[in-house]
Amino acid sequence: MHTRRDFLKTTATVTSILAISTVTKAFAAETAPYTNIIYTAANPGRWDGKQGSHAPQVTITGNKVMAVTKHPMSAEHFIVRHTLVLEDGTFVGSANFTPSDKPESSYELPVGYKGKVFVTSFCNLHDFWLTETQV
Repeated sequence: MHTRRDFLKTTATVTSILAISTVTKAFAAETAPYTNIIYTAANPGRWDGKQGSHAPQVTITGNKVMAVTKHPMSAEHFIVRHTLVLEDGTFVGSANFTPSDKPESSYELPVGYKGKVFVTSFCNLHDFWLTETQV
């Protein structure tokens, strides 16, 4: 690693992939062992009422994925990062945000990909949110 920032980005990416992989298996078994750790629109836990501005909205057109978190951005409260991971745990990409950015990101799926995609959104105050969708 060249810098502390590179180390932190890599650590966050690996953690996201591992969390998504574990959550995928848990939701497939219709259990939610990560209640109040990973949030979804259907399972907002202690952040009930926040899902509209924290769970990423995902639009897929062809092999393009657009992720948008409809969240106001300020120095005190903002979306820090989006990540996109495929069903098998393949990391597709991520985007980091500052308080002056719009929390919008786009990704390109592998040609011909069919299956689930997982998009995450991390809020500095309201934790880690996951949206799952099917291609």
